[in-house]
Amino acid sequence: MTYEKICEYIYDIPKFTKKNGLQHTRELMRRLKNPQDGFQVIHVAGSNGKGSVCAFINSVLCGSGLLTGLFTSPHLVCMEERFRIEGENCTREDFVWAYGQVRQAVAEMEEEGMAHPSFFEYLFAMGMMIFKRRGVKYLVLETGLGGRLDTTNIFPKPLLTVITSISLEHTEILGDTVEKIAAEKAGIIKPKVPVVFDGNCAKASAVIRDRARLMQAPFYEITLKNIKIHELTGKKIDFCYATGYDVVELSIPFAAEYQVMNAALAFESLRVLSETLGISMEQIKGGLAKTCWPGRMQEAAEHIYFDGAHNMAGIELFMQTVERIGGKRPMLLFSMVKEKDYRSAVHLLAERIDWGEVILTGIPDERGLNPQLIAREFLLHGKETTIIPDCNDAYAYAVSNKNKGQYLFCVGSLYLIGELEKLIQV
Repeated sequence: MTYEKICEYIYDIPKFTKKNGLQHTRELMRRLKNPQDGFQVIHVAGSNGKGSVCAFINSVLCGSGLLTGLFTSPHLVCMEERFRIEGENCTREDFVWAYGQVRQAVAEMEEEGMAHPSFFEYLFAMGMMIFKRRGVKYLVLETGLGGRLDTTNIFPKPLLTVITSISLEHTEILGDTVEKIAAEKAGIIKPKVPVVFDGNCAKASAVIRDRARLMQAPFYEITLKNIKIHELTGKKIDFCYATGYDVVELSIPFAAEYQVMNAALAFESLRVLSETLGISMEQIKGGLAKTCWPGRMQEAAEHIYFDGAHNMAGIELFMQTVERIGGKRPMLLFSMVKEKDYRSAVHLLAERIDWGEVILTGIPDERGLNPQLIAREFLLHGKETTIIPDCNDAYAYAVSNKNKGQYLFCVGSLYLIGELEKLIQV
């Protein structure tokens, strides 16, 4: 099969299969001769920020000369983004080869009456094959949905686990309270394996601490009390991170204040593992300062930012950044997917910021929400909007109508950001 046909097949998987249990994933791995065995894993779960934490950790490990793989989701432009080796996407040849290996194992399983892997499970299996083929030693691994029952949760003894901020998300699957969701995320904690976690939510923290104690896992709780921001310019953030009597000065190349907490989680994780990994404090600080992670309050052009905030907690953090760096009457380009709480998102966006113009658009995916529905919600808050269904046309309109010095923020869905990333890469 050609690369294009392979991508088409993988995208179609959700149409004919559903999520399977971990035993199914283990069986798929067994038929692939357990390619995941031998990786030294840093496993990251959470509601918001887990991809950023993975990116920070990966940047440090790669910069320290360690042969490192990074498995994250979703991708913005191409599927190869999900499988990075030494900071670079896997090759298309790697991708096609891994698909063939997994497809053969899947065909055997189906012949024996077993279910087809889910979309995420299939890509996870491909990732493990790619990383094994490329000789990866250290694997930075982001969970998909949840943690306890997540496809990635098949490693019995990772080097370390990390849990980022917890908020209400996917309540139909993970539970309808923060405590229930935290319990699912904390399912990645393993016996006697250290865990670093965001301790800013008291309810979630209590659940994580209890789970860590049950697993006899050393735990390191990070809160905003450990952090003091010195400078936030819209291009970088300088801050200090303190634990006990130790205070470390750090700098990260991001505009969003929320990245400070993610960087602190990554720093503490790497500090805990520094002796095991053989990395120095200067290598940690240098790697954090060079981290690149598109779509997270990314400065796409002068005064133009892309942010993939897609749930209420993420949008609240996005708003804090806009209030800090957005200047007077910025422009907003916005879309959402159907399963998200767009009414609450619009309430927050409309009431907190005096937007110069709000442009609503769609995304070329069946999950995309009709921008007319979003427009009605803005109107309830007394805000007129401009509707341009095609997101490429909407972005072109926004850029051409933006005043000199005016900020433009594009937000609401990683699907939207992925389409805009394609546009600016042309």
